Amino acid sequence: MNNINQTIATPTDDTLGLLSDLIAFDTTSRHSNLALIEYIEAYLAKFGIKSELSWNTEKTKANLFATLGEDSSPGIVLSGHTDVVPVDGQNWSTDPFKVEIKNNRLYGRGSCDMKGFIAICLAKTESILQAELPHPIHFAFSYDEEVGCVGVVNLLEQLKTRAVQPRACIIGEPTSMGVIRAHKGMLFKRCRVHGKSAHSSLVNQGVNAVTAAAKTIAYIDNVAERIKTEGPFDPQFEPPYTTLHCGVIHGGTANNIIPSECQFDFEIRNLPDQPTLPIFHEVEQFSRSLEPAMRAVDAEAGFDWQTLADYPGMNTDEDAKVIQLAQTLLGDQRSPGKVSYGTEGGHFQAAGIEAVVCGPGSIEQAHKPDEYVDLSELAKGEGFIDTLIRVLGNGEIN
Repeated sequence: MNNINQTIATPTDDTLGLLSDLIAFDTTSRHSNLALIEYIEAYLAKFGIKSELSWNTEKTKANLFATLGEDSSPGIVLSGHTDVVPVDGQNWSTDPFKVEIKNNRLYGRGSCDMKGFIAICLAKTESILQAELPHPIHFAFSYDEEVGCVGVVNLLEQLKTRAVQPRACIIGEPTSMGVIRAHKGMLFKRCRVHGKSAHSSLVNQGVNAVTAAAKTIAYIDNVAERIKTEGPFDPQFEPPYTTLHCGVIHGGTANNIIPSECQFDFEIRNLPDQPTLPIFHEVEQFSRSLEPAMRAVDAEAGFDWQTLADYPGMNTDEDAKVIQLAQTLLGDQRSPGKVSYGTEGGHFQAAGIEAVVCGPGSIEQAHKPDEYVDLSELAKGEGFIDTLIRVLGNGEIN
């Protein structure tokens, strides 16, 4: 048997160095991302590139938008989020905020989701500028994607003031460098149930907030089962229908006290063509049907609903130019896929900017302890951007 030496593609030192620096910033969504944004801003400034920032209300977090090339014609946005999910309670075998490379994998929080893509973009800055492209490439790096695609909304509002809008957006979420044209949306709700406390031997004098919450959660589960059975369906998604899920509940203080408060969170992850509001309104209407009996005991009893996150699904046409572009860059003419997780693509599409999701790393490694990205995936991502530069430079995109 012949021994065949296989050479594994590896990324450049520039990408690895930048990724190491980016991972060292703890940009867990509950923290500020300003130190990382200032790092990127300073890096781009070395090439004479000015960054535009848009902020959250408290100015503790910022998005960064930068244009490489002339801004007089539409260009392509390369988009990534700077925040990462927590490492709390996860059993890491490495320091999550210090890069470690072993077995052709690069470990660290955000290596896959999605600082790897941001590092690649930054590493290609000089190549993009030297190419003197007829159409610009834009960098869009956002905050608070992991808590509901919140930050990019401010970035897109700022873009509306520009004379020339970008023509398309490539979102570098981990897809194993496959082309994704659609994803589900999400509506994330928090419900606070207000009851009335009393001794558990005098249930007639109290309003049990936990019971009222439980009835509503059971109703949510019934709605979920109905949609699972009746649809609508799209077999390209997994699962192929809109889902409802309750993930957190808190209520009560002691078993012999009727609980006066209960709180639970639930989400709807919807097919792009199935709106969430009619589903939520059905759930809300059920909760309101419980209030008359509750208020017969205490006029202040009832339900309060709060929206924590709400982002649209993405559903880019299969023959859209941005899909064809991504397939050309990859040399992959297979039908683009659909995924059930969310990205900022729905917001870009709603703003009139065609969007596609394509980036290095596997979503199966995201959010887990010992998160990693294969070095070969980073190398593929570099090749993807190199080809984009060549295609734009050759005038193959009109």
